Amino acid sequence: MTKTDIATLITALGGRTALQALLGVGPSAVSNYLAKGELPKRARPLICEALHRRGYQIDPQSMQIIQLPPTTPQNNTPHNTKQHHARSMVIASTGPTTLAARGKSVLMIVGGGIAAYKALEVCRRLQDHNIRVTGVMTRSAEQFITPLSLSALTASKTYTDLFSLTDEAEMGHIQLARMADLVLVLPATANLMARAAHGLADDLATTILLATTAPVLMAPAMNPAMWSHPATRQNLETLRQRGVKMIGPDAGDTACGEQGDGRMSDPSEIVAACLDQLNADQDMPPQDLAGQRAIVTSGPTCEPIDSVRFIANRSSGRQGHAIAAALAKRGADVTLVSGPVSIADPAGVSVVHVETTAEMLDACEAAMPANIVVCAAAVADWRVKDPVSGKIKKNKERPESPHLELIENPDILKYLSNHTTRPSLVIGFAAETSDLQKHGQAKLDSKGCDWIVANPVDATDPTNNVFGSEMNEALLLTKDGCEVWPSMPKHHLAENLVDKISQTMGVENVED
Repeated sequence: MTKTDIATLITALGGRTALQALLGVGPSAVSNYLAKGELPKRARPLICEALHRRGYQIDPQSMQIIQLPPTTPQNNTPHNTKQHHARSMVIASTGPTTLAARGKSVLMIVGGGIAAYKALEVCRRLQDHNIRVTGVMTRSAEQFITPLSLSALTASKTYTDLFSLTDEAEMGHIQLARMADLVLVLPATANLMARAAHGLADDLATTILLATTAPVLMAPAMNPAMWSHPATRQNLETLRQRGVKMIGPDAGDTACGEQGDGRMSDPSEIVAACLDQLNADQDMPPQDLAGQRAIVTSGPTCEPIDSVRFIANRSSGRQGHAIAAALAKRGADVTLVSGPVSIADPAGVSVVHVETTAEMLDACEAAMPANIVVCAAAVADWRVKDPVSGKIKKNKERPESPHLELIENPDILKYLSNHTTRPSLVIGFAAETSDLQKHGQAKLDSKGCDWIVANPVDATDPTNNVFGSEMNEALLLTKDGCEVWPSMPKHHLAENLVDKISQTMGVENVED
């Protein structure tokens, strides 16, 4: 791929800021892509999906744009003057729908880091878009900027004290948490992220983060060693699993004189990310599955050998959880039956936690009747006939390995496909290490389900291992044939599958 090609892709996405937000990288990373003339492998499916949503057609192999989106009046609007370009620089990065953010409100929580001074610039730039800003400052933030400075820019009170009788009388912390369309945290220090991840509510800022129902966007800023510390990485993953969005940090010089990742993103990038989030709320997904009841199984099952050992697999549950979340967003009443996983429960669904295959089947039976069933769990096919109570000990006098007698587990997919109150649509998953279409088709024929989503898994090949990854690729096998779904983020694959489900259920509803 040439440098010109990458520049063209960046322009089509809406600019450098849009690419940074899409990939979660800083300006220096984009500069490196342009300098090297190539994109990282993980970026390609994300860019393809983003451009597809904008109406472009792109060749995923060559990354060449093969068809432009339909021309709109906005596309033909001239931008000739330097003055107009300067004023619309942030708007251009988020597309024509940025105006939808006007009149919205942002609750800005300022953390205690040297980058706190940038909050004042972000406040001003948000107000350029007619967005109302209310300030909240931690005690540590007051060591860097004053509440008076933020109040002067917002033209409203800046809140600092959880236990202020005056503040609680004028604007209680719960009302503060609920009044905003977006909660912005900047700088999100290591301490503030840790307290938010662990659900602490020991000051006004963390109490708001625990009580808000609005989207949360954090702009981390800290020493590079702190950013890379395992505790911070775990807190970051926890927050992301709960739906918290992140912008940055960037690589570069930090206030402490060290170089590396940890520098807070530029105010213009933070503003663009805020606008993207506020505009996203305008595009609510259609509630075309309202009234439909769905059951989704997810994750592995664990079959005990003794009190400390078990038979399981590497399934992370990310794909099943993403499908449950996508169904719920489209209005379905979803019951998620999950084996042991380390990821958070998705919002808006009823979750039943199980361990064994028998428990998963019982939970599915209890959730019936349903209109839709998606069996995405990697269920253990066999279990130990007689698990041992206690731990099996080594016997020095008899060093041979213990004998484990395995018996077949119930087949959940086949059982639900032939249930007396069979759902209208039953979908199974097939994780295969070879002959994907052949084995997927065999499973479709033998189980009695309607569709099979067959995906390749190979723990020996890091580039093709779906288990634990954020990416997935699949074949969708139905009675009408086979669709090839290239590698994409798992939540995008979930959305594709739910689109197909919606089309099918819509046809059935018309016929009914």
